[in-house]
Formats: sequence, C-alpha cells, structure tokens
Amino acid sequence: MEEEEKGFVIKDRRSLNEKGELKDKETEGEKKKAEPEKDASKDASREEPLPLPEVNFVSLIYSLSSTALFHLGEAADPRTGEKKKDLPLAKHVIDTISMLKEKTEGNLTEEEKKFTETVLSDMRWRYIDAAK
Repeated sequence: MEEEEKGFVIKDRRSLNEKGELKDKETEGEKKKAEPEKDASKDASREEPLPLPEVNFVSLIYSLSSTALFHLGEAADPRTGEKKKDLPLAKHVIDTISMLKEKTEGNLTEEEKKFTETVLSDMRWRYIDAAK
C-alpha cells in the first residue's frame, strides 16, 4: 500500500512581489479557488466613496429634480437600467419643490431663487409631456 504524503499548501496572496511591484492579476478561476466567497456589501464598503455634493439649497433642489426625472421615466434606474414612469410620485416631488420655493420666499439668494424657478418650470413642462 502506498503512503500518502501529508502536508499543507502555502499560497502567497500578497499583492506585491519580492521587488515591491504589483503582481500580475490571477485568472478568475484561481482567484475564486484561493479566496472564500465574500459578501458583496462588504466589498462595496471597502471601495472609495464617491464625493458628496456640498449641502446647500441648490443641491437639494437638484437632487429632488433628479428624483422627479426618474419618476417621469426620463432617467434609468441605476440598478436595473430600466426606465419607469410613476406620474403620481413625479407630481409629489414637483409639488415638494414648489412647497420649498414658497416656504423659502424672501430667504434665498438671487441665484437660488432663479435656479429653483427654472427647475420647477422645467419639471412642470416635463410632467405635462409625460402625462399626454
């Protein structure tokens, strides 16, 4: 009967070689064998976060208008790539922008006021076109 050799295998998972240079990327198959399956949410948290816009009134109105465009079916869902219309939600977001314009009357800079009016006018016309 043959004797089986018992032992262990050492795999170097360091990203740098002995010269301090990045190693060539392993093939997908080797990589999957070498590394246990990871939770995708953990990998996402390790990536560099995207820079966030400055917190101000214009960025709030811009964010709301982007949401309205999404609900008007003009912007695709970033996860699925699909465009869907949800006119009641689009109207709700447009009404929210309108309410913010009314509630901040007299407290906005001229730039903020013009931006809000322009966005609100544009969103209303887009809603009318989408509702046809």
